[in-house]
Amino acid sequence: MSKVAVVTGASRGIGKGIALELGAAGMTVYVTGRTVDGGMLPGTVGETAAQIDALGGTGIALAVDHHDDDAVEAAIQQVLAEQGRIDVLVNNVFSAPDLAGWLGTPFWQLPVKAWDEVIGIGCRSHYVASALAAPSMVEAGSGLIVNVTSDGAVQYAHNVPYGVGKAAVDKMTADMAHELRDHGVAAISVWPGLVKTELVMFGAKTDEAGGQYLDLGGEGKFDLGQAETPRFVGRGVAALAGDENVIAKTGRAVRIADLADEYGFTDLDGSVPRLLIRTADH
Repeated sequence: MSKVAVVTGASRGIGKGIALELGAAGMTVYVTGRTVDGGMLPGTVGETAAQIDALGGTGIALAVDHHDDDAVEAAIQQVLAEQGRIDVLVNNVFSAPDLAGWLGTPFWQLPVKAWDEVIGIGCRSHYVASALAAPSMVEAGSGLIVNVTSDGAVQYAHNVPYGVGKAAVDKMTADMAHELRDHGVAAISVWPGLVKTELVMFGAKTDEAGGQYLDLGGEGKFDLGQAETPRFVGRGVAALAGDENVIAKTGRAVRIADLADEYGFTDLDGSVPRLLIRTADH
């Protein structure tokens, strides 16, 4: 019997990459997101679900706005009604398009809504989905909750709300793990590096040699030729989901590149990307 996964914010970007790789591992994957029709950026929940099918999994699209707790609860209840369980919950949904307009802005120049959006669709939304999915995992005596964060949790990146939000999610992961461990359920944060999402590539610039780079102002310029694809992140999550001893990592925040070293997977081109927004000595 295939495992059942829920991936939030999976119409595009990291969430889509994770959903595709869980599908490629043979799982039934429910993908949530607001985008059901094409827009400025490519990707819809329906397209992700169809691509999961093409990779050998079963994809099911759920149109969900994670600002709406009732809609999230209805989605989780639908999964449980149709499948009877949730084996893997990946909390990825994030207001990345909104954040893009606030990069590098001092906190005293940000609107208060920047805090509400980044912390709300991020930390709070991850908490809500976890709280709704956890009872079925506890009852089953197994399960995995993965929260997508970044090394912005431990060093400055982008702006104050971003860093606070990532640090909060990592602390939430650790505390959830403490309460879930005795029930056989693991909670783990994953740290991608710089990822070539649709949004990142939309903002990419081309240098004289034809290479693409991302200019983050005060944070520097980054060679996108060394960045990872969303599928690389997905392979890390799929490796965790397939690890029978994943509980040994519960409560930790782990870099995707480190998981690649441990589990032996690569990105689509055979590389193991290690490009970060900031290194630990900054």
